[in-house]
Amino acid sequence: MLEKTLNWVDKHVYAVLLAVLALRFGFLLTNGLELIGDESYYWDWSRQPDWCYFSKPPMVAWLIAVFTWLLGDHDWVVRLPTLVLGTLFLGYFHMTAKAFYGPRAAAMALMLMLATPINVLANFLMTIDPPLYCFWIMSLYYLRRALFDGDVYAWFWAGCASAAALLSKQVAIALPLALLVFLLFDRQRRILLKREYWLYLMPIVAAAVPILVWNQQHDWVMFGHSKGHFGNHDSVDWIKHLQHARDFWLYQLLLLSPVIFFLAVWSSLKAAFGFSRLSAEQRFLWLMGPLMLLAVLLLSLLQKAQGNWSMPFYISALILLAGNWAAGASKASIKFALGSGYLMVAMTYVVPLLLQAFDLKYSAFYPAKRFKSWHETALNVHFDRLMTETDLADSFVVALGHRYLASQLAFYLPDHPKVYRFEESGQTISQYEVWPGPHRFAGKNAFIVGEVSDQGLPAQLKNAFARVVFLAEVVNPNNPHSPYKVYLAENLIAWPDLTKQPLTTD
Repeated sequence: MLEKTLNWVDKHVYAVLLAVLALRFGFLLTNGLELIGDESYYWDWSRQPDWCYFSKPPMVAWLIAVFTWLLGDHDWVVRLPTLVLGTLFLGYFHMTAKAFYGPRAAAMALMLMLATPINVLANFLMTIDPPLYCFWIMSLYYLRRALFDGDVYAWFWAGCASAAALLSKQVAIALPLALLVFLLFDRQRRILLKREYWLYLMPIVAAAVPILVWNQQHDWVMFGHSKGHFGNHDSVDWIKHLQHARDFWLYQLLLLSPVIFFLAVWSSLKAAFGFSRLSAEQRFLWLMGPLMLLAVLLLSLLQKAQGNWSMPFYISALILLAGNWAAGASKASIKFALGSGYLMVAMTYVVPLLLQAFDLKYSAFYPAKRFKSWHETALNVHFDRLMTETDLADSFVVALGHRYLASQLAFYLPDHPKVYRFEESGQTISQYEVWPGPHRFAGKNAFIVGEVSDQGLPAQLKNAFARVVFLAEVVNPNNPHSPYKVYLAENLIAWPDLTKQPLTTD
C-alpha cells in the first residue's frame, strides 16, 4: 500500500500540491482565527517599508505590503503570502529530495513534510518563517545543481535565493557559511572557492549591505536584539533551566510530531557518527541542516532557546531521513511516523473549525490562546472614540504595554490609525521606539489605551497633553481580570523626549 501511494505521489506531484493548496486556502477563509500579535506587528511594519526593522530583516513586511496593497487590509490577505510561499516550498522540497535520492525517496520526503504540524502553521501564520523556509529550500536545490550537476548558472540563482533568505531572517547567514565549510573539506570541489563561490556570494552581499547600513543608522538595534537571545543573562536555578529545556523539546515534538522528530534526530546523529563514510552529496546535505539541528538541540540544554530556531534545519534532515529509508533503514517506524503525523495534522485543521462551529472559541479549554478577541476589543475602543467630538482622521492612538497591543489596535481599529507606543523606561524594545514619535500631531488629540489606572499613567505622558480624561473600560483578551482603560488626551503640547537606555529584548 505504501509503495503504491509513493508511486502515485511521484507521478501526480502537481495534483498533490494543488490539492494541498486548495485545502489550505479553504482553511484560511473559514478558520475564524484572528491575527496573532506577531502578524499584526509585521503588518504594521509593512505600512512603513524599509530595509530593516528592530528585530528582523524586511522580507516579511515587504510581502505583506504587496498583498495588502493589492487586496486590502484583511486577516486572510495578510496570511495569503504563506500559501504562495508554502506551495513553492513543497515543490522545491520534492525536487531537491528527488535530486539527492531519486523519485521514491522524494515522494517519501514530501509525505513526511506534509505529516508535520509545522508545515500547516507555516502555510497559515504570516511570520518570518514561511519566506525563510521557502528561500532556504530554493538555496539547497540550486546549490546542489551547481555543486553536483555542474550547472554554472545555478550558482547565481542559489545566491539570489540565499539573499532572499537573508532578507527574511538572520539565520540564513548559515547557508554560505555551511557551504564554505563543505568546500574547504571537499578536495575535489575546493577549486570552486576561486570563482564560483564568489559568484554565489554576490547577491548575498548585495542584500546584506542595506541591512548593515540601516543598522549603522539605528544604533545596531537588530544585532543588539539578536545578541540578547544568547547566553544566560539572569541567574536561574537548575529547575527553571530544566523547564526551559523541557518546553523547547516539547515544542519540537508538537511541531514535528513525536515519531518524525525522533527519526529526524536519529538519522542526523547516525550521519554524524558515520560522516567519513558519507558521499559528498550526503555530507553537503548534513552540513546544510542536520549539523545545525543537533547544535540547536544541544544549545537548548545550556540556555533558553526559542522553539522555532531549529525549524529550517529539519528541511534537509527530513530529506536525509527519506534517503536513509530508501536505503532500507527505519522501514517499520516510518509507517507509524506517517500515521501519527497525519493524525496531528488533521487535529490542527479540525480543532479550530469545531471550536468555531460550536461557538467554543472563548471557552476555558480553547487551545489557540494566541488568537484572541482583538477584533471585539478594537471595536469597543473605536466605539469609545466615536463618543467624543474628536476628529478621528486628525488624531492618533497611544498604547501602553506590550507591542502587541499597539499593533493589534492599529490593525483591528476600523480606520487603521497611526498607533504609537509609549515606553516609560526610554529603552528601545520594539520597532515602535525606533520610529519617531507623533511630533506631527502637535496640538491634536490622542486616545491612550492601557491597563493602568488614571493614577498610574506615566507623568511624562500626562504632562505632554493639556488634559487627559478617562473614557471607558474595555475587555482585555489576554487578561479578563485586568481590563484596558481608554483615555482622551487633548491637545498634544510636546511628545516626551526620553533619554535612551541600553537596548533590551522583548
